[in-house]
Amino acid sequence: MRKSTIVAGALVVGLIATGCGGKRTDTGSGSGGGGQQAACEAASGRITIATGNTGGVYYTLGGGLAELISKNTNLKATAAETTASVQNIKQLVAGDYDVAFALADTAADAVNGKGSFTAPQKVAALARIYSNSTQVVVRASSGINSVADMRGKKISTGSPNSGTEVIANRLLQAAGLDPAKDVSAQRLALRQTVDGMKAGQLDGLFFSGGLPTPEITDLTTSLRDQVKFLDITPQLDGLKKINAVYDKGSIPAATYNLPADVPTIVVPNVLLVRDDFPAGNACAITKLLFDKKDDLVKVHPSAKELSKDLAPKTDPVPLHSGAKQALNVS
Repeated sequence: MRKSTIVAGALVVGLIATGCGGKRTDTGSGSGGGGQQAACEAASGRITIATGNTGGVYYTLGGGLAELISKNTNLKATAAETTASVQNIKQLVAGDYDVAFALADTAADAVNGKGSFTAPQKVAALARIYSNSTQVVVRASSGINSVADMRGKKISTGSPNSGTEVIANRLLQAAGLDPAKDVSAQRLALRQTVDGMKAGQLDGLFFSGGLPTPEITDLTTSLRDQVKFLDITPQLDGLKKINAVYDKGSIPAATYNLPADVPTIVVPNVLLVRDDFPAGNACAITKLLFDKKDDLVKVHPSAKELSKDLAPKTDPVPLHSGAKQALNVS
C-alpha cells in the first residue's frame, strides 16, 4: 500500500506541474445543457476544475483529470486547490470554476436549497464517480472511543465550507453533541490537521475522502499505534434521516496497515458542472472518464470504482444532457 501511495504521489507531482492552476479564464463554446443533441466533442477553450485540499483524493484525481482533458480534447484544463464541496459548488455556480468535485450529500443540499445553500443551485452532474469513506481518527490516549466521547475535546472538523465539515457536524449532532458548543472545533485543512495531530495539539479529526488518503497515510505511518480509527456506524441511522445517500462501508485493514477492518459511513462523490455547461464538452469529458479509466487509476486507486452502471445514479442532482449522451441513458 505504501508503495502504491508513493507511486501515485510521484505521478501527481508531474500532473500538478501542468494540470493545476487558478480559477477559470474562459470556457469552450458550444450548445448548452438542453435542446438538440450535440456532437460528443469538446470545443476549444479553457476550463478549470475545483478539487479539494492538497493531500486529498479530489486534488490528486483533479490534477490527473485536468491532464487527461488537456491531452485528449480541444480543451485546456487546469485544476485548483479548494476547501472542497460547499465552496466548489458555490464558486461553480458563480462562474469561477467549470467542473467541480463534490460529495453527493452536499450536492443534494445544493439542488434542494438546503443546508449551506439558501436557494436551489443550478448544477448538473457528469457522473457519480467513487465513494468517500468517512475517516475519524483520534489519539489513542485521548479517551475517545465514540463520537459522543468527543465532548470537550479538540477536534478538526475539516476546512470551512467543505463536505468533511458538513458530515462532521452531522455526525456530532447524531451523537447528541452541539458542534458549536460541546467540542472545541478546529476548522482546519487536512495538512494542518495532520500536523496538529503529530504535534499533540488535536485529540482527533474527521475527514471524508477516498482510500487511501495520502495525508492519512502519513499520519498513521508517523504515529502508528498512537492513533486509532473510530467505528462511527452507530450514527448511520441519524444521517440517513437527513439524506439517504449515506451508507455503511469499511476501511480495509490493509489501507493503513491497521489491526482490523474499520466499519464506517460512506457517501458517493459526483462530478458537477453548471446546468448550462456546453453539451459537447460535457459529453467529451464524461466519455473520457471511462475511456481513460486506467490512466486515472494510475493517479489514484479510488478511480477503480468508476463504473458506467453507477455513473448515472446522481439523484437528486440531474444528469447533464451531454453526460446522458456519453453514458447512453435517456
